Amino acid sequence: MVAIDGPAGSGKSTVARALATALNWSFLDTGAMYRAVTTEVLACGVSPDDVDGVAAIASAAVIATEPVVRINGRDVDQEIRGAPVNQAVSAVAANPAVRAAMVSRQRAWVAAQTRGTVVEGRDIGTVVFPNASLKVFLTASLSERARRRGDEGATSVSRRDDADRARAVSPLRRASDAIVIDTTGRSIDEVVKEIVTCLKTPN
Repeated sequence: MVAIDGPAGSGKSTVARALATALNWSFLDTGAMYRAVTTEVLACGVSPDDVDGVAAIASAAVIATEPVVRINGRDVDQEIRGAPVNQAVSAVAANPAVRAAMVSRQRAWVAAQTRGTVVEGRDIGTVVFPNASLKVFLTASLSERARRRGDEGATSVSRRDDADRARAVSPLRRASDAIVIDTTGRSIDEVVKEIVTCLKTPN
């Protein structure tokens, strides 16, 4: 299994999906799971800071991330990238009960796979799968990450970085044995090839 972590806009989802395709492995976008929960929280009119209310929604939610992101049967593939979700997702993801529910589902998903897996997120190599075969931490300059996030802007990206690193449960951080790849100015193919090379190189 390959665990890919990194801050917003570092290229996690794009690289992880491309890597899974190159290897013919399964792919799980854990960030989409938290974003899906956030869309449901907002749709239900629950405050992202309502710890118990958000936890109840996460616990009961039925989530799918492929081929499109759905929660409770509702297609939220586009909605999860909108400004309201960008603003609220850090608070939802910081909820300990939400993280516990999502981590349990992520581990169950991987256990059910019959081939190799690529899993991306912010705590995959440190918390969810600390024994992953290969851990990768992607990074990029703030200006590059903001450009990739489109209309979200550097201020919003930086704010989410701070929130993800500061949260008490499963904060964003690099695993001590993760390889670090700066994706600034690099193509997806270049990054994927580097990861494949690392995967094939004996430790």
